[in-house]
Amino acid sequence: MENLDVMVLRTLLEWRQRDQKAVLVTVVRTWGSSPRPIGSIMALSESGATVGSVSGGCLEDDLILRFGSSSGIQDGPPELIKYGVTADEAHQFGLPCGGTIELFLEFNTDVKALAELVAELDAGNLMNRVVRQEDGNVVLSRAPAPTPLRFEGGFLSSCFGPEYRMLIIGGGQLSEYLATMALFCGFDVTVCDPRLNADKQWSIPRAKLTTLMPDDAVDAFRPDARTCIVALTHDPKLDDLALLQALETDAFYVGAIGSRKNSRARKERMIRHFDQTEASLARLRGPIGVYIGSKTPSEIAVSVMAEILAVKNAVNLPPSSDVAYAKNIDVEKVF
Repeated sequence: MENLDVMVLRTLLEWRQRDQKAVLVTVVRTWGSSPRPIGSIMALSESGATVGSVSGGCLEDDLILRFGSSSGIQDGPPELIKYGVTADEAHQFGLPCGGTIELFLEFNTDVKALAELVAELDAGNLMNRVVRQEDGNVVLSRAPAPTPLRFEGGFLSSCFGPEYRMLIIGGGQLSEYLATMALFCGFDVTVCDPRLNADKQWSIPRAKLTTLMPDDAVDAFRPDARTCIVALTHDPKLDDLALLQALETDAFYVGAIGSRKNSRARKERMIRHFDQTEASLARLRGPIGVYIGSKTPSEIAVSVMAEILAVKNAVNLPPSSDVAYAKNIDVEKVF
């Protein structure tokens, strides 16, 4: 599944290129509980079609009622709409108790600026998009790092990135489950397996397969801050090469499966033979996964994917998740 923001922008571009009227809606402020976080976006066409989400569905229904026709979408500067100001409104629109949400609506977004943004995202560039509320004019620029949405002084500044990417080392059954989950979560997935007949055994067509050696695969992947690298082979000749190369990059997540004993042995091996230190290996995660009592490849994939998403979303994980994970399963007996 494609990154949701990119999907919204790409669909909006297709509508506008067909000369359809459309609205781009952004969550800019919330008070109390809210169904969707600040920065969430959706697009609505004159036909009533929508992509993306700014609530659990009730606000979308009201927006379709108000703007889901050619007569409802008129040219003009962006508008602000606030929902849930009173308890009755919050109940009417299905907002959580005490929740209020403010939306920024852009009408008939300029096709040229939108096409440029989508092209930059397709090229893998992180982009800032600034909209002037007074007239809807848009300024695009490349961003050195992700930034949160800002709405102040009559300007809306949003940061859009390309798809998050995952590089999996090893093409076994666990990798198939993990790749499937990552694709569903909007990651672009590549699997590296240089072993004989790996290309004949891989069965997830939407996840690309490379037969490069793992360190070469990491180098060719050009990891950035929206990249995670996961080693799943249990073969030090493959996993270690990839991990050592990955630790030299800006990847937000670098980890390898294995028991606590094997994870300790991996670090000791890297320190002894590859001039690593405790400090240089501080980013290396292992055993990977959050504790859910996992005992099968599919459940372990859920556990690993959960940890990756938690790190991506800057959630503080328990400091001993590896202990809880390892004490319930001897992964070496599973694979």
